[in-house]
Amino acid sequence: MTATTLTSTQLNKTGVAAPAATTWKIDASHSHVEFAVKHLMISTVKGRFTEVEGDIVIDEANPASSRVEVKIPAASIDTRESTRDAHLRSADFFDAENHPYLTFTSTGVELDGSDLTVRGDLTIRGTTLPVTLEGEYLGSTPTPFGTTVAAFSAKTKVNRKDYGLHYNAALETGGVLVGDEIKISLEVEAVKQA
Repeated sequence: MTATTLTSTQLNKTGVAAPAATTWKIDASHSHVEFAVKHLMISTVKGRFTEVEGDIVIDEANPASSRVEVKIPAASIDTRESTRDAHLRSADFFDAENHPYLTFTSTGVELDGSDLTVRGDLTIRGTTLPVTLEGEYLGSTPTPFGTTVAAFSAKTKVNRKDYGLHYNAALETGGVLVGDEIKISLEVEAVKQA
């Protein structure tokens, strides 16, 4: 299937009114921002951020005009080990005191059926770099509570050193304590705004 983008002008020429852009607010209680990184060169440690907020604006008439803005408190990091979490919040890693948020602002959105590609700028610890999220639009549905929700999933990879997270420790057997590649996965539920 080939992605098709129709502008509002093109839709209006067909006599069909272009639908307005719709804003969806991320529901943190039903969303997950998770990451995975190699530990001791052999195992994988996973963690998450327990707080996330942001908006997803979907322009059905012109999907390329859709946009995403997300803000994640760095201090909400959770790896299920309090000493490690405190270290990750410190200046060795996220430096949450001086850089309280991780942010993402989209620069382009492509929707091809349910396949979703979101390009944007990810800021961690004051460094902003482009990333591409590959994922899926999982659909929308009304809830028993009078709201409508939509769901999205996406994944990407980043190198933590690109964002100034250089801390590491050498192992006696060779290699390092923490891997450089971070795998990020998102499961997002968002509530349609009136």
